[in-house]
Amino acid sequence: MTEFTTPAFEDGASVPTEFTCSGKDVSPPLEIGSVPDDANSLAVVVDDPDAPSGTFTHWLLWNLPPGTTTVPKNVPRRRTVGSLDGARQGTNGFGEIGYRGPCPPTGDGPHTYRFTLYLLGRELQLDAGAERDALFSAMDGNRLGRARFTATFGRS
Repeated sequence: MTEFTTPAFEDGASVPTEFTCSGKDVSPPLEIGSVPDDANSLAVVVDDPDAPSGTFTHWLLWNLPPGTTTVPKNVPRRRTVGSLDGARQGTNGFGEIGYRGPCPPTGDGPHTYRFTLYLLGRELQLDAGAERDALFSAMDGNRLGRARFTATFGRS
């Protein structure tokens, strides 16, 4: 079974402020293990299913090589990430490229954030900057499995 975690916080815990809009708003470090041999590419999606207007996207990252074991903290907000072998990033719900952290409406109570790793049978032929729907369309019929952890965050 594929492992997907962060050393920055426990599964189900609160996201530390550093990784949210109330802090430095940088991406947390990620750790990946036990990727099956038939996976030829990886994708990461971070989203908030509790957002008032429906699921809100915080990060889209794809075409990570299957041998990737870590994604460092503070991935640059660029369309293509050279330090990750040219992995591509998409447009988040804020209309920006790369990671933007949890930022629920003040007083809305804690939201749940899903950090999902998708195991793919092939690299995606999808231009950097794509939005969520385009990424999921490109992954259709190509997903071999997934791993996930969650966290919460609220602003009073």
